[in-house]
Amino acid sequence: MTKDELRAELERQAKRYKDIYGGEVTTYAAQPDPERKPWRKRSNLLDQAFQKELERIEKEKAKKEASATDNPD
Repeated sequence: MTKDELRAELERQAKRYKDIYGGEVTTYAAQPDPERKPWRKRSNLLDQAFQKELERIEKEKAKKEASATDNPD
């Protein structure tokens, strides 16, 4: 069944419904497709390990800077 045939069939059924049953046919606009969310990369095990290593290095760097300011030689 093509789109034109389907449209003709639906129009015929709507006309029949109006004529025989005296009903009212309400047509609605098609709903828009939902918006796609932006793609985000999930962190895998290597990404998590890399992030932990960066945090560890920054903590060590902060400790060294704190100890250098505490003991000026």
